[in-house]
Amino acid sequence: MAHPLHRICDGVQHRMYSDHQACEMAAIFLEFGADVNGGVLVDNSDSPLTAAASLTADLTGILYVNQGASIAHPGCHGGTALHWAAWCGRDVLLKKLITEGAPLEKRCRDYFSTPLFWAIHGYKFGGQGARHHQVECARLLLEAGAVKDTQNAEGKHVLELLNETDVALRAMLN
Repeated sequence: MAHPLHRICDGVQHRMYSDHQACEMAAIFLEFGADVNGGVLVDNSDSPLTAAASLTADLTGILYVNQGASIAHPGCHGGTALHWAAWCGRDVLLKKLITEGAPLEKRCRDYFSTPLFWAIHGYKFGGQGARHHQVECARLLLEAGAVKDTQNAEGKHVLELLNETDVALRAMLN
């Protein structure tokens, strides 16, 4: 069963309410003692921050970071909030996570991929409906010092995900 701070983010994803409204609800929970990390952090189980990053709840995620949420916790697939923000193209939250020192080169458990790899993968394979600001996320990660020459568990280089139509991404990664 997911923590209420996680469930608030589900409501944003399902368009039951806005991210702004979710942030207001989460602030009330936190004011009255809710644990910003959702209780005991369990590897491969999403924390409220990881949920925010993967469920389009940017403002709510920023609130969680400001309240001291663990930014390096590995949730689903071993991806941190930075991985999920990158995959979903949530550049505002991703920028906050970078500013707070989220590890740029941490590799997820299932794919042994960095957040930069996740940004490119999300852009290419997340589907048109999931496409948001993955290119901007990749740019921010590179600007912060992410390693361009990254491979996943299969030995596939991030450039191998791209084709000739991906001019801007190819230019960033070359």
